[in-house]
Amino acid sequence: MAKNTMGTKLPRKLEQKMALMGEQIKLARLRRNLSIAQVAERATCSPLTVTRIEKGSPTVSIGIYARVLYALQLDDDLLLIAKEDTLGRSLQDLNLKHRQRASKKS
Repeated sequence: MAKNTMGTKLPRKLEQKMALMGEQIKLARLRRNLSIAQVAERATCSPLTVTRIEKGSPTVSIGIYARVLYALQLDDDLLLIAKEDTLGRSLQDLNLKHRQRASKKS
């Protein structure tokens, strides 16, 4: 029986988002006129790893993604992850208890 490798197989929707993110990183590198080798050197990883990032590989650690973004001077984009948590905020609001006011004494 095959072992379930949850870390390498993603739902299709996530695979598409990872591929899009990789493509955006690749375009950022090309706009800066940097080679894969230059980005790899600045991010202290191998050129193969940069290639895998640009393909949206889910097996590359988020720390390496962060170093590549830093090498491209895009590390502030990391702060955008989960910034607008509308679902979480809605759920939080639903769980807020409404304060009851004491009745006015005459």
